[in-house]
Amino acid sequence: MNLQDLGGVDNAELRELLRQRIADQGSIPFSEFLELVLYHPTHGYYVACDPSLDYQSSPNVHPLFGACIARQIADFWRLLGQPETFTVFEAAAGSGRLARDILSFLAAEETELSELLRYVIQDPFSRSGPEFGSESKLAPGQGKLEVATELPTSEEIDGCIISNELLDALPFERVCRLDGRLLELRTSYEDGHFLDLAQPPSPEILAHFQALGIEPGEGCRAEVSLEAPRWLTRASAALRRGYILTLDYGYSASELYAPWRRQGTLLTFYRQASGEDPYAHIGRQDITASVDFSTLTSAGEAAGLRTIGGTSQAEFLAALGIGDAVSQQPAAAELEAFYALRRAAIELTDPGNLGRIRTLFQGKNVPDKLPLGLSLTPSSGSF
Repeated sequence: MNLQDLGGVDNAELRELLRQRIADQGSIPFSEFLELVLYHPTHGYYVACDPSLDYQSSPNVHPLFGACIARQIADFWRLLGQPETFTVFEAAAGSGRLARDILSFLAAEETELSELLRYVIQDPFSRSGPEFGSESKLAPGQGKLEVATELPTSEEIDGCIISNELLDALPFERVCRLDGRLLELRTSYEDGHFLDLAQPPSPEILAHFQALGIEPGEGCRAEVSLEAPRWLTRASAALRRGYILTLDYGYSASELYAPWRRQGTLLTFYRQASGEDPYAHIGRQDITASVDFSTLTSAGEAAGLRTIGGTSQAEFLAALGIGDAVSQQPAAAELEAFYALRRAAIELTDPGNLGRIRTLFQGKNVPDKLPLGLSLTPSSGSF
């Protein structure tokens, strides 16, 4: 039985595990709380629950999204001179739906690339079977699909690494500023309830803000992802030549830690409703925080990547021709599919929802020419 079928009741095993760990340590970093409730190998949310019941992601809207990403992949291949070997590594590929949609488009529209392409999906939980998107769900001619648990540890990838709504779900820390002091919000337990406990920040958190040169305003809460730049550093180490394409909710550091952002960006998602209480529905809800794209660009440059540019998902998909998919008048028998396509294009580019996702292009040993997805951007931009 999927644990999400049990409704709003907490995952009892996770709750007890957390209670015992806090009893042993007095309190735990919020990132450790997240590591357990989201990524525990048996009871974690991403293992035991179906995220599509709780929130909408771009690949689940329509295959149109995958087709646009496939166009960008084909453009990367051409920018690199159409090499005879080309690898796509999709980090945290989830259900595998995006991979299937990308491979379907390439098989139909980019046959030369499709035949030589090596496509690797990352499955950090080492699952297997048709529910994940194994080769048994791929139509003939869609290329070889491989599964990896981690990024390669050395420069093995010539091609591109794709990260779609991964970094905002990595474990993060929480902080606040009170009476001029920066404090870390750890997780404690008292009288049957999980709660925040303000403590002096860890050296890693202090070093993060010192490097950033900005801190949350007085009376503000905020989130700090130490894992996102670490992931990007590993991604750079895995890439010999090619691109890293990141799509995620996020802001520049100046926007993320603006003094008017009093409550930070932490959000929970449960049954298509958003909230702000990370201690509700233990193990049954998604918990995210917006990505600091300033830190990502700095971390990438320190790891040997060149920042190419960034834009919104709405502009990115427009540059890749999402409008072309709905511009031709369909035959009467195709009206239902046409309207579904049109609704998907609107949803994927809605500036108040999925369209506000940010894209970040970084590269290693790549030409200066802008990728197709940035062709509508007035300049390469920065974060």
